[in-house]
Amino acid sequence: MNRAVIFANGVLRNYALILPCLQSRDFIIAADGGLKHVHHLKLKPALIIGDLDSISASDLDIAEFQHTEIIRFEKDKDETDLELAIKAAMERGYREILVVAGLGGRLDQTMANLFLMLHPDFKKCNITFNDGVEEVCLVKRTCVIKGNRGDIVSLFPLQGDCEGVKTENLKYPLQNETLTQYKTRGISNVMTAPKATISISKGIALCVHTYKMM
Repeated sequence: MNRAVIFANGVLRNYALILPCLQSRDFIIAADGGLKHVHHLKLKPALIIGDLDSISASDLDIAEFQHTEIIRFEKDKDETDLELAIKAAMERGYREILVVAGLGGRLDQTMANLFLMLHPDFKKCNITFNDGVEEVCLVKRTCVIKGNRGDIVSLFPLQGDCEGVKTENLKYPLQNETLTQYKTRGISNVMTAPKATISISKGIALCVHTYKMM
């Protein structure tokens, strides 16, 4: 099935850098104020979801004129707009989900966004964050990172240590080793080829891939 792309209401540092990450068949969802990014890129969302407290009147007028589906929630709710958007994507059958503008800005919001990848209801989804500068995903078993020589790759163990960690095409290889959650050994590795592979036999790691600016 095609992919759902959710635009969150976070920072998007360079609109030109995110364009290569998008595909013409993507199902576009605006999570509340993420609608401004969608309109800046001259895209048309298939769905707008949230309490709509961060959407400008002009952006909302455009969406209503285009007859875009809008799901409005009360402001006092237990979920963030991004969590609601991921749930909506899943309900529509999407398992490949890209979140744009979910990094940067407020630290609490960024951390909450990233921890959604551990949500038990989302375990059947492949959720990736990308703002054109950094890409963030989970490594549960095996993960292939696509980029360029010189890109930075950092691994952060989550929910305890990661055991049996192996890497290919990284400058500082790991060969069936353990990454401890409270130590920094997995930080700032360097890609030596356009593709790098990471595998873990036990544990979950957060992988941050920072693109080398040409």
